[in-house]
Parts: sequence; C-alpha cells; structure tokens
Amino acid sequence: MSFARESTIVFRRQIRMNLRNPAWVLIGIMQPVLYLLLFGPLLEPLVGSFGVSTDNAYTFLVPGLLVQLGLFGAFFAGFGLIGEWREGVIEAERVTPANRTALLVGRLMRDVLQLSVQAVILVALGYLMGMRGPIGGIVLGIIITLIVGGACAAASNALALTTKSEDVMAPVINIVMMPVLLLSGILLPMTIGPEWLQHLSDLMPFKYIVDGVRDSFAGSFGTSSVLWGAVWAVVLAALGTWWGTATFRKENA
Repeated sequence: MSFARESTIVFRRQIRMNLRNPAWVLIGIMQPVLYLLLFGPLLEPLVGSFGVSTDNAYTFLVPGLLVQLGLFGAFFAGFGLIGEWREGVIEAERVTPANRTALLVGRLMRDVLQLSVQAVILVALGYLMGMRGPIGGIVLGIIITLIVGGACAAASNALALTTKSEDVMAPVINIVMMPVLLLSGILLPMTIGPEWLQHLSDLMPFKYIVDGVRDSFAGSFGTSSVLWGAVWAVVLAALGTWWGTATFRKENA
C-alpha cells in the first residue's frame, strides 16, 4: 500500500470523527472571533499611530488573529490523540503494516483542513467588519498560516504521545502559548513597546510570521517581512514534522 493511500485512510477516519461532532470547528474559532468583535473597535482610533503597513484596524488585526488561530487551534490537536491512545487505537494501528509517518500525516491533513475552514470563516467575518486587502495577499497569508498550523499540530501530536496525559500537556501548552501571544505582536505591534521588549520579541520566530502575514494582507508582497515569515513557517513545519514523525516511530517501534 502506498504512503499516500495510507495517509488518506487515516485522514478519512479522522474526518469521520470530526463530522460526528462538527461543533468543535466552531468552538475553535470562538476566541479569535470574540477578539475581532470586541477588540477590533478599540484599535480603530489607534492603528494609524502604530507605524504599520496599513491604517485599517481590521486589516491589521485579522492576520494576527489568523496566526493565533493556527497556533492555539493546532496546539490542542494532540488532546484527541491522547484519547485515541487511551482507547487502544494507537496500539491497533501499530500492528498494521502502515508507514508510521503516514499515521502522523493523515492526522495533519485533518488538522490543516479544519484550520482552512476556520480561516475562511475568520477572513469572511473580517471583511464584514471592514477589512480590506488584495485577494492574492490574503491567500498567501492563509497559506503561511496553514504551514504554521501544520507545524504546531505535528508538535502537539508529538507532545501528546510523549506525555500521554492531558493534565501534563495542558499546562505545558499554556506555558508556551503565553509568551508567544504576548511577544509575537498578534494583538499589538511590538514597535510600540520599550526597546528591551522589542529585543526580546526579536527572539520569537512567530513575530516574523505575524509581520509577514500582515504585510501580505496589506498587499506588500515584496517586503523582507513576508520573506522571513515564509522562511520561518517552513522551518517550523520541518522541525514539527521531524519531531512528530520521530515520536510516532518511537511509539510504534
């Protein structure tokens, strides 16, 4: 059986599980939607003073919320894997001749598809709120976000199989996500912070991804921010896939 077919079989099973409870797709998007509705109006009189590539509050905010959706939604993907491990699904899969990497890739395909649906919903709501931007830039920003989401989902699956406990995994994710949220400029640009905070945020790869997606939404395709955002997205995807694959292979050795 080919790798693509094995991945597709895993993907179809994961999709069927999601379709039995589609409410999770909407629940996952509730946080960025609330930020859009409640935080967006606060930015409207302020965004012109940020020194960013757009003076439209929602063209500034939606890309950040899109990356936030990719990070937070994907990082919680591993919780379902812990349930599968506890129910013996992983043990059942390990006795099959399926490629161990396909067991991860099939799940990542599900996570990326779910993120795609949520991203379209968020962008559509952004347009209704007043966001403006070129279609090409929006598509590029979504693609970068999907790459990052796949990286985070792979890391989440690896963490799930490493900890095998929701009680351990949840605080680890919270510890990681808090500095990412505060230092990546998802809600506010780091340029308005003190110099020491800007230097600290320069060490955060997600800052470059957020800046890149923002420039993309604003139609500035040729900026270094877009380039570095794409580069960091690919690097994180490679690292996440490597970790996830290594963990699946170790678990099924």
